[in-house]
This record gives sequence, C-alpha cells and structure tokens, in this order.
Amino acid sequence: MKVTANWVEALAFDAISDNGHTVRLDTTIDGGGLDSGMSPKKLVLAGLCGCSGMDVVDILKKMKVVFSKLDVSASAEQTDEHPKVFKSIEMVYRADVAEADLDKLKRAVSLSQEKYCGVSAMLEKHCKISYRIELI
Repeated sequence: MKVTANWVEALAFDAISDNGHTVRLDTTIDGGGLDSGMSPKKLVLAGLCGCSGMDVVDILKKMKVVFSKLDVSASAEQTDEHPKVFKSIEMVYRADVAEADLDKLKRAVSLSQEKYCGVSAMLEKHCKISYRIELI
C-alpha cells in the first residue's frame, strides 16, 4: 500500500494512491490554504467512517438484513496543545433497517469496531472511540 502527496499550491496537496485514485488535501483560506479539499485530520475521520461503514454493509448483507441507507459520521475532540491530536471520537451509525433487525445492526457495528476495522483499531490505540446507533 502506497500513497504519494504532490504539492499543488498554497497548502493544497493531491494524494495519489498506487492504484491511481486521487484525493485533494487542503486547509481553510484563513489557515493559508485554498479550501479546495479536506484537511488531513478530517480525511482520517472520513477513512474511519468509510472503513467501518464498509464492514457494516458487508456484515448486514451476509446477515440478509434489508436496508437502503447507511450513514456513518465521526466527530473528534482535539487536544489544545501541539501537536493537536484526537482526544476522543464519537461515531454515529444511522440506518433504515427494520426495528426487528436492530440487534443485527448493533452486532454488525460491534464486529466492525471490535474486530474488523483496521482504521478504528489504529486510532483506538491513541484515543477513545465511542459510537451510537440510530434508526432512520
């Protein structure tokens, strides 16, 4: 696995994966950037949401749970001192599973958080990750 970040201008970089996918990283205009992409820390949170979300979708499909919507969000609290790192992360899983399948959704999220999501496992070594589940 390899990613290369190529400087564009100001504080903007285009990160290119070894299989050709590109993501723009940047910061706000007030912070010296172009506001043309996600900040690196927001991209970490996006990776956490995507990693765990993929697990949950895969597990729910294997459980034959019917759903058409799944949203995963993450909010992080940071330290005040530099380097500013995550102190805690709260995740919210929102899905339109039937009430009867709520326990299966809870199990899928638990399996992702405790066993399968490598991003969660890496971040959990440095900060507390909590989550809640909501039906939509």
